[in-house]
Amino acid sequence: MSILDGILKNIGGAPDDVVNLAKQVGLDPGMVEAAIGALGRTHQLDGDTVTLAAEKTGLSPEVLQQIVTAIGGEGSLSNFASILDRDGDGNPVDDIMDIAKGLFGKS
Repeated sequence: MSILDGILKNIGGAPDDVVNLAKQVGLDPGMVEAAIGALGRTHQLDGDTVTLAAEKTGLSPEVLQQIVTAIGGEGSLSNFASILDRDGDGNPVDDIMDIAKGLFGKS
C-alpha cells in the first residue's frame, strides 16, 4: 500500500486507493499518484491549484478537477500537502526524498 492509499482511506467518500481512483478517472495509477502529488504541492502556492498542477503534470485541468472532486475537494488537498511536507518548511520534495530513502533502506 502506498502512502497515498493510506491517506485516501482516511478521507470520507474518496476511493479506497490509487488504483480505484485511477479507474474512476480513466488514468494509469502512476499518473494519478503524480497528479495527487502535484495537486498537494501546488495547493500551498499562490494561484489556482488545478491550473498550476496542470502546468506541472501536463494533464488537463478537467482531469485534475475530477481527481480533486473524487478525493473530497480542495480541502482534502491540505491532507496531502501536510503529509508530504512533514517538516513544515513549505517544500515537500525533501520529505518525499526521505520517504523514498526509507522505502529503499537508504539513509
